[in-house]
Amino acid sequence: MTYLMNNFLSTRDKSFEKQLSYYLEIRKKDSNTKKKIVTKILMNIKKNGDTSLIKYEKKFSGIRKLNKKDLFFSKSELKKELKKLNKKIKKDIDLAYKRILNFHKNQKVKTFSLTDKFNNKLTYRTNPIEKIGVYVPGGKASYPSSVLMNCIPAIVAGVPEIFMTVPSLNKKINPGILYAAKKCKVKKIYKLGGAQAIAALAYGTQTIQKVNKIVGPGNEFVSLAKKEVFGEVGIDMFAGPSEVTVIADKYSNPKWIAADLIAQAEHDELAQSILVTNNKEIIYKVSKFINFQINFLPKKKIISNSIKNFGLAIFAKNNKEIASIVNKISPEHLEICTKKPESYLKTINNAGSIFLGSFSPEAMGDYLAGPNHVLPTSGTARFSSGLSVLDFLKRQSVIKISKSGIERLGPSVINLANYENLHGHASSVRMRIKGKN
Repeated sequence: MTYLMNNFLSTRDKSFEKQLSYYLEIRKKDSNTKKKIVTKILMNIKKNGDTSLIKYEKKFSGIRKLNKKDLFFSKSELKKELKKLNKKIKKDIDLAYKRILNFHKNQKVKTFSLTDKFNNKLTYRTNPIEKIGVYVPGGKASYPSSVLMNCIPAIVAGVPEIFMTVPSLNKKINPGILYAAKKCKVKKIYKLGGAQAIAALAYGTQTIQKVNKIVGPGNEFVSLAKKEVFGEVGIDMFAGPSEVTVIADKYSNPKWIAADLIAQAEHDELAQSILVTNNKEIIYKVSKFINFQINFLPKKKIISNSIKNFGLAIFAKNNKEIASIVNKISPEHLEICTKKPESYLKTINNAGSIFLGSFSPEAMGDYLAGPNHVLPTSGTARFSSGLSVLDFLKRQSVIKISKSGIERLGPSVINLANYENLHGHASSVRMRIKGKN
């Protein structure tokens, strides 16, 4: 089976735009049935707290007996699990922590104050969000890197209380996740998963701390729950399945590109791997290497389904067309594996994170390059950005108007307020101007 060649598009085809739109939209369908299930879970936990939370965890985890003390890790449990972690993995997590922290330290917002000629003082300042909840997937997608990427920007922002939840009531916990959480000074780790975990963090229960913002990836139920609670709490983004777009030319290494497309596909059967090039021969070569390489990987079935159903090879005329296509795709990850990768930076605006050159596979960014791997998906890179320190800071302006300031600027405010038919606004300023009672 020549995977990528199954879904081959050419800009020379009259229906190219329509075909491309089809492949970009195909993964975005929401399930109304799942929405109804999620809404019911949220409503019940909001109303009944721990009682409903425990009921749903029993149902979805398959556990018969469960009480409030089972919902979080005790100090002794953490100590016991951490002993199981390989020392080499500890060192690697430490390295990732250090690199991610050093990068995010540079994202702090510059606060400033200025005083104008009327002695009005205008200030822009930041304050951290008080409490955040980090959802970390369990089971198939159990990643210590998710802990680091979601917690470290919050640490740099100065968030005083970080809570974490990971599905682990009915499964063995990944000790790397717990070590990363300890490294990030997470206050409490809950053993919850799914929509019920999001509900508990959003509304709070007798056992689970209510937070101000929820971040972190999850399955479709988790994503739907985050959408529903948005407004009650903040969320990081409306995340969909992962994706990568790779730009290649005749100088690219097809074996490496095949490996990078496969790497993205192994995340999830709904993941999308796209190759865009002006060289048709590279498409054939990459497809051939994909067929060969997947045979040696444990997640062959997931990779095969992902590439078969959503993988795409796009043949374009020139670099200008390639840039236009990438901007339309607006991928979560963009690899530019061409002879002169920097040349695309002026023309490509829409991408969550960009990897330049053949020695910059997306996998480096997933773990310890430094920048965050929590990125906009499903085309949302057109208007949003990856997770950063800014996501954990509330930005505030402070305004102090002087007596002379209101006297000099007030008449213009009065005129504008009256023009907008907001006479109460005009009156509140007029009363403060010299000579008015």
